[in-house]
Amino acid sequence: MIVDAHHHLWDLSVRDQDWITDPPMGVIRRSFLEPDFVAAAPEVSTSVLVQTVCVPEETPEFLAVAASSEVVGAVVGWTDLTSASVGDALSELVDSPDGSWLRGIRHQVQGEPDPEWLCRKDVRNGLQQVGAHGLIYELLTLPHQLPAARRTVAALGNVSFVVDHCSKPAIGSSGPGEWAELIRSLAAHENVTCKLSGLVTEADWKSWDVALLRPYFEVVLDAFGPERLMFGSDWPVCLLAATYDEWLGAARELVSELSPDEQAAIFSGTARRVYGL
Repeated sequence: MIVDAHHHLWDLSVRDQDWITDPPMGVIRRSFLEPDFVAAAPEVSTSVLVQTVCVPEETPEFLAVAASSEVVGAVVGWTDLTSASVGDALSELVDSPDGSWLRGIRHQVQGEPDPEWLCRKDVRNGLQQVGAHGLIYELLTLPHQLPAARRTVAALGNVSFVVDHCSKPAIGSSGPGEWAELIRSLAAHENVTCKLSGLVTEADWKSWDVALLRPYFEVVLDAFGPERLMFGSDWPVCLLAATYDEWLGAARELVSELSPDEQAAIFSGTARRVYGL
């Protein structure tokens, strides 16, 4: 059985998702609820539900989903890292009735115009509070933001970080390029792990294949090793380019030459350790 370290849910009757309003996003412009995920991923025994929007109300909602779900085993939520009361906000979440399901915090750094956002004093203070509350921080970054991410994880050695979607390399015929060196420099810090997720939507949605993805997989495998690499579906966002089964099949093909123990780490062991599942 598989641990899916990264998927989303949203209910458009509760809250709009303004990032999926453009026509190319039409295939995911509907609600995706916990039963939909269970039906799409029958091989998944446990999953990590990850925030989608930067509003404080979403995290308690996700914690309630985890508390009632037989599959969702952990939540990565959101809080305002730049707030002077970030510590109080995190304590309130952790100490809430469903707070035991909270394992991490994420912010859409990819949307911040300042490439040095992670190095800001208020952000670093927020990240320190994340670590002090026993939580991990998920890095949703673009390649040009990796230098700031590297300096931040180096400065905050007591905080555990997880890189989402391999930091979203531009997958194409030109190859890994500068992204490869940046991701290797980040992986040199032992307090960072990485999700094998999101690659199909960084490639051409209609023409991607495993051969195109393989050079990028080989970079993160070499940089992090199986013990710091974990499978994530990024469902339902992956539906823009692939069904759940298509991405899972591609991931299995990518790791097919690894030993059974190494494959087990990527598909289960790393996520269980990182998220305390």
